[in-house]
Amino acid sequence: MNDSGKSPMRHPDEQPGGGDGTPRFGRLLLVLGAAVLAVVGLTLFSEWLYT
Repeated sequence: MNDSGKSPMRHPDEQPGGGDGTPRFGRLLLVLGAAVLAVVGLTLFSEWLYT
């Protein structure tokens, strides 16, 4: 009844991260950086437009 190594909640196994076991955050950082730059650009553009 007790399977050693299996999750009792029947969850799937965790997805592998990078080659050395660390998670990969490169794409997430690129997306977050692009979002920050877009917000900064929009802020500067609207400031220029309305002054």
